Amino acid sequence: MFESFDSDLHAYLRAQTADHTHRVGRFVLLLDSEDSGPFRNYAVPDDGADPAPAEIEELVAAFTERGRTPRLEYLEKPCPRLEPALLAAGFRVEARLPISVCPPADAVAHATDDSIELLLAATDDDLWMAAAVQNDAYGAPAPSPHDLARLRRTVDGGGLVALARDRRTGHGVGSGLCGTPHSGISEVAAIGVRATYRRRGIATALVGMLTRSCPAAGITTPFLMAETPAEERIYHRIGYRRTGWMMHISR
Repeated sequence: MFESFDSDLHAYLRAQTADHTHRVGRFVLLLDSEDSGPFRNYAVPDDGADPAPAEIEELVAAFTERGRTPRLEYLEKPCPRLEPALLAAGFRVEARLPISVCPPADAVAHATDDSIELLLAATDDDLWMAAAVQNDAYGAPAPSPHDLARLRRTVDGGGLVALARDRRTGHGVGSGLCGTPHSGISEVAAIGVRATYRRRGIATALVGMLTRSCPAAGITTPFLMAETPAEERIYHRIGYRRTGWMMHISR
């Protein structure tokens, strides 16, 4: 099932929508005009990329001219010669994150307590609530119309946005999403829970619900990245299994 996953995932990353998308040699830049954060501004290489020093400097210039940090996200297997070239050009590895995949039919349901309602957000009010939760959980400023537009673009493009809501107060307490799919692949990402609601199984329940909801959205291969071993163990209980490593590298 996953024999061509690495190449397909690269194609998924390159196909993601952004405010500004640029082709620079063997790289696609995905840039956010409103948010300078590193996780919203990065380049994805073509498979087999083995750039010369001048090509790397051209890529760096494309970032710096737009006020963004030169940064890449990519799978190691399809680009075995890229890391040495980037390191020689002054890049530093930020992280190597494990990538895991779960067939939706294999996802194990995990419930949270009865006071929490889980739903797929569709209205602007629910999407705004989801954006507010994500920004709070990740220490970002209050949501803006740009945040709402980004989530609306995800939903309108066939992705999913999940919201956990406190039944007693009606307030959003957790959220996450499946990105706009490409050839059946979608990333489960932006899972966040407000600090006062953590350790209640809400994040696990959100990932499980999103994964099980994938087939109805035409998503056959949801994947995610775990930042810590503890996160990876949680995702393993849902049914996710490691398939490779994602490189984050910047200068």
